[in-house]
Amino acid sequence: QVQLVESGGGLVQAGGSLRLSCAASGSIFSINRMGWYRQAPGKQRELVADITSGGNTNYADSVKGRFTISRDNAKNTVYLQMNSLKPEDTAAYYCNYLGLGRLYWGQGTQVTVSS
Repeated sequence: QVQLVESGGGLVQAGGSLRLSCAASGSIFSINRMGWYRQAPGKQRELVADITSGGNTNYADSVKGRFTISRDNAKNTVYLQMNSLKPEDTAAYYCNYLGLGRLYWGQGTQVTVSS
């Protein structure tokens, strides 16, 4: 089992920044992928960004140039630096972990961007 604990969400004005963190614990496999997804009310959950344990990253087109995903493998923690936030970034943000073919999700953290 893998447990994921997210933090860092909140309310911010448009143009502002937030940094999300997700700490993984439990049976962590050294080769894995961790990522951030988001889900706005009435919409499907969508990929924001993900990163492999080797540091390869992938971003949704809507966040490229504004969001940066990074990780600290020693701490089993992934971060999402979100800059130039827009009201359309408002959503619940979920961290996930994929390792040995098993997928785990965090509980989510709310990000609200006011105009």
